[in-house]
Formats: sequence, structure tokens, C-alpha cells
Amino acid sequence: MGISLSSATFMIQQLIHIDQEIFLAINQGLSNPVFDWLLPILRNPYTWAPLYLFLIIFFIKTYGKTGILIVAVTLATFGISDGLSSHLIKKTVKRIRPCNDVEFKENINIRVRCGSGFSFTSSHAANHFSLAFFWIVLFRRRWKHVLWLCITWATLISVAQIYVGVHYPFDILCGAVLGILVGLATGYLFKRFVPSFFKTEQV
Repeated sequence: MGISLSSATFMIQQLIHIDQEIFLAINQGLSNPVFDWLLPILRNPYTWAPLYLFLIIFFIKTYGKTGILIVAVTLATFGISDGLSSHLIKKTVKRIRPCNDVEFKENINIRVRCGSGFSFTSSHAANHFSLAFFWIVLFRRRWKHVLWLCITWATLISVAQIYVGVHYPFDILCGAVLGILVGLATGYLFKRFVPSFFKTEQV
């Protein structure tokens, strides 16, 4: 027996309610002066510009022509995840951001400029998880700490999006899943076409 329209609508409403409750638990329940200062900084892309510049220089200096390819595929990975999230999914789903929802925003703490874009999926989550998992595929045998460092980095930036009031948890979760899939795909394509890079033993 199929699910009736009324049952499907009820299930969707329940999921939205749960999503909002988790959002409030993070946006309000975790409120403190340290997070109020720190998390807006963590989710600001300019904060990480020195890291990106360092990685570009490091990849090219350490791996030469292969390093240039790593930088190029890193940029492609970012472009694919951002294109799918920002230009395809968001413009198709058109979910309103919590900070722009007239029936909900009075209940939340808005800690950054809200912006006019849509909420689902989170491009911050998609983009950072795509980079994280691309780098994990490339370097997990070379750098033993890369897995937890990359996942922690992407998670902190993503959760900060909830704390500052611009995304719901479900936006973050789905953005992260999208980013992971993109990062794994580009990583394994790199592995297929540049297999010599992966022959170095773990250090």
C-alpha cells in the first residue's frame, strides 16, 4: 500500500519540525560569548585564505607538476560541489534560510548578515567536505592525521553555519553528503589517472 498524500505531508512537517528543533538547540542552546566570537570567524572564507595559499605553494613546491595538477583538481572539486549546491539544488528546492523565514526568524539569534540566497543545500558544507574528502583520498597514506584533521575542519565550518543562523541542520547534512560524494569522485578519478602518486608509503 502506498503512502497517502496526507501521510507524506505529515511526515515532511515532522521532519521540518525536528530540523527546526535541532537548529534551535545549536543556535540558542549552545550560545556563549566564545562561540559568538569564534564561529562567525570560522565560517568566513577569508579566514582560511592563508591556509589555501600555503597549500597551493606546498603542493607545487613538494610535488612539482603533480602538485600543479593537485591544485587544479582541488579547484575543480570546489567548482563542481559549488555548482551543484548553489546553482542546481538551491535554485530547484528554493528553501528559505532560517534567518529569512518570517515565521521563524524571530525565534533565532542571527549573528551574521543573512544574505538573500536559498538554504538547501549548504554550499559551505558541500564545498568544504568536497575539499576535505578529496585531500583525504590523496593523502591518507602519506599523512596519518589527515582524516580527522580534514573532517574536523569541514565539520566546524559547517556547524558554524547553524550557529550563526543561516542554515538548518538538514541543509548541512545534505550539503556534507553531496560534498563527500564529489570529493570521493574527484579523488578516485585522480587515483585512476595518476596512480604513481599513491605508491608512497605512509609516514
